[in-house]
Amino acid sequence: MSEQKFRVESDLLGELQVPAEAYYGVQTQRGINNYHISRKKMRDYPEFVNAIAYVKLAAVQANHSLGVINDEISGAISQACREILEGKLHENFPIDMMQGGAGTSVNMNANEVIANRALEIMGHQKGEYQYCYPNDHCNCGQSTNDVYPTTIRLTFILLNKRLVESLTRMIKALRDKGEEYKNTIKMGRTQLQDAVPMTSGQEFNAFANNMEEEILNLERNVKLLHEINMGGTAIGTGLNAVPGFAKLCTENLAKLTGEPFTVSPDLVEATPDTGAYVSYSGALKRLAVKLSKMCNDFRLLASGPRCGLHEINLPPKAPGSSIMPGKVNPVIPEVTNQVCFKVIGNDTTVTFAAEAGQLQLNVMEPVITESIIESVTWLCNAIDTLTEECIKGITVNAEHTAEMVRNSIGIVTALNPYIGYKQSTKVAKEALETNRSVYDIVLEKGLMTKEKLDEALNPQEMLMSHKFVLK
Repeated sequence: MSEQKFRVESDLLGELQVPAEAYYGVQTQRGINNYHISRKKMRDYPEFVNAIAYVKLAAVQANHSLGVINDEISGAISQACREILEGKLHENFPIDMMQGGAGTSVNMNANEVIANRALEIMGHQKGEYQYCYPNDHCNCGQSTNDVYPTTIRLTFILLNKRLVESLTRMIKALRDKGEEYKNTIKMGRTQLQDAVPMTSGQEFNAFANNMEEEILNLERNVKLLHEINMGGTAIGTGLNAVPGFAKLCTENLAKLTGEPFTVSPDLVEATPDTGAYVSYSGALKRLAVKLSKMCNDFRLLASGPRCGLHEINLPPKAPGSSIMPGKVNPVIPEVTNQVCFKVIGNDTTVTFAAEAGQLQLNVMEPVITESIIESVTWLCNAIDTLTEECIKGITVNAEHTAEMVRNSIGIVTALNPYIGYKQSTKVAKEALETNRSVYDIVLEKGLMTKEKLDEALNPQEMLMSHKFVLK
C-alpha cells in the first residue's frame, strides 16, 4: 500500500498538510479537522454542491463582464463550475453539514476546489495560487455572508421540486383509490364515534385534496426564497464588489437556473434575515402534520383484523412480533409518522436558530440548512415509500363496511328532517340500550311509513344534500 502524499498550504493560522491529490485546500482541511458533528457531509447532498457551483459561476460571469477578472482565469473558473454541475468533483466537498462560522467552511471549500481545478485547466499545479487564488478570484466581489444564504436558498428550491414530484405521485395513487372505491359505502366518524355514511372513495379523495393544498402552500413559500443578497458582501454594504455586480450576478443566476431570482431592495436588511427559511420550514411542518394525520387514519382504519375497525387492508410488509404469531403491523404508516415527528422537531430548531441572529448576521444558518435539507429529504423518501409500499396496495373490506352502515345508530341523523331532533334522539337511545335497529324502532313507533323510511335511510341518499320540508 503506497504512502499518502501531501502538499503544504498556509492561511491566517499557519501551515497545514493537505492530501496532494485533493482539490480542496487548507481552509477546507481545517473544517475537516474541526467538525465531527453530524457525520453528514456536504457531498452527500448533490443539490447543495450544485447550488454553490451555480452561484460561483454566476459571480465569475459578472466579474468578467465588469472587467474585474481576465478571460483566461474566468474561463477556467467557469469550466470548473460547469464540471461540478456535471457531477464531477463532488467527492471533494467533505465538510460536515454542522459547523461554526456562518458557513465560511462551505464557501471556502467551493472556492478552493474551483481554484485548484481552474489551475489544472490553465496548466498549473494544485496549490499554485499565484495564478488563481481562492479568495481573490473565486470569491471576488463576494463574502460567505451573501454566497451561503444564496446557495441554501437555491438548494431548498431544487429540493422542493423533488418534494412536489413525490407529493404528485402520492396524490395520484390516492385518487386512483378514490375511483376504485367510489361506490363502496362506509360509516364516517367524528370524535371516533359513528357519524353519517360516506364512501371509501370520498375518504381517499379527501386525502388527495388535502395533500394538493400542501403543494400550493409549498409553492407559495418557495417564492420567498427567490429574493437574494448577492453583492451585499459582508454586511450588505457591498464593500469589495464593483458597482453593478449585485444586479448582474443575480441576473446571471436566474438565467443559469431558470429561477426568477431578484436582488433584495435592502441588502443590509437581507443579509441577517432568515424569515424566508422560517416560512418554508413552516410549510414543511404543515405538510408533516397533515401527512402524519393521514397515516394515523390508515392505521385506525386497518386496525384489527378481528377486534378493530378492519375497514381497509394495508399491504403486509413484515412479521409484526417476535412473540405473537400471525401479527402484522402497519409499519409503513408508522415509519412515515416518525419522519413527520422529525420534521416538526426540525422546524423548532429552525425557529430557534432564526431567532438567534444578532445585528448584521445570523451565524446559525448552518443548522437551519441541515435541518431543512434533512426535512425535505426525509419527507421525499417517506412519501415515496408510503406511496409505493402502502397506498397503492390498500384494499377495502366492502362487505364489512356496508354491514357497519346497516347496523349503525348514526344513520338516525338522516331522520332529523322527518321526525325532528328530539324524536331522533329517543330512537337512537333506545336502539343503543336494546341493541335493536333504528329501522325497526321507527316503524314500531309509527313515526314514518315504511316507504318513506326506506327512502330516508337509503345509504346512497345520505351521501349528499337533498330536499326536505320541516313540519
